[in-house]
Order: sequence, then C-alpha cells, then structure tokens
Amino acid sequence: MKKILFILFICLAASFEMHAQQFKVITSVESIVPNGLGRSRIVNAMEDKDYTEYTSVQTEEDNSRNKSKRGDIRVKNFEETKLLNFFNLGGIRFQNIAANDALLTSMINDMVANGWELAFVTSAVESDGGKGDGQGIFITRYIFKK
Repeated sequence: MKKILFILFICLAASFEMHAQQFKVITSVESIVPNGLGRSRIVNAMEDKDYTEYTSVQTEEDNSRNKSKRGDIRVKNFEETKLLNFFNLGGIRFQNIAANDALLTSMINDMVANGWELAFVTSAVESDGGKGDGQGIFITRYIFKK
C-alpha cells in the first residue's frame, strides 16, 4: 500500500508543470508640460531582449568599453496606448487624469485576466524646472509577475 501511495504521489508531482517566474514591465508616461504640448502614452514591449547581450564587465585588468550598438537594443515591436496630458491651455485638467486612470485600470485588469499579478508599482517625476524649462513627465512602471 505504501508503494502505491508513493508511486501515486510521484506521478501527481510529475504532472505539475514547473515554470520559472516571469516578470513583465509596462510603463506609463504622462506629460506635465504646460499648455498641453506634451505626449502621454502607455508603452508595452512586445518582444523580449536578453540584457547579457548588451552588458560588459569592467575590471582592473580589462576596462574596455561596452561596444554593443544602441540600434540593436531598440525594440521595434511595441504597443503604444495614447493617454491624455495632465495640462491643457486652461491648466491642470482633472478630467484627463480620470480618463488616464480609467485606461490604466483597464490595462491592469486585462493583465490580471491574462494570468499576471501586479507585483510592484514605482513612479518618478521630472517636473518643470522653472521659467523657460517647459519640460516634465510623470513616469510609472507597473511590474507584473506570473
């Protein structure tokens, strides 16, 4: 009886597929450029890259520079979803923020429905640096795992 239970346990354990954990990063970039002149998007790479192909190791004996080409790093296949800018000619536009939230919620819900779990969210801002700057973005990275 013990042998049968042991064999049954082994067969059951073998039937489970073992997968390494996967991660996926999706980025939203929301413009905080005055007068609505910026561009805001959700960006999702549709191809994988192996970071080791573009990595060099610097040592005391060998400090030669990284010779990988920037053009090879670029992703040609990506999904780009238009978002609204935080500002328009009248100033901050709360309706645009609510619309962006609705699109981001839809994207997160779609990822979850496809088996991904939202693991981390990290954000940063590069804001208007004063008179004459006119630059600024609010960037958020959504890190999903399976």
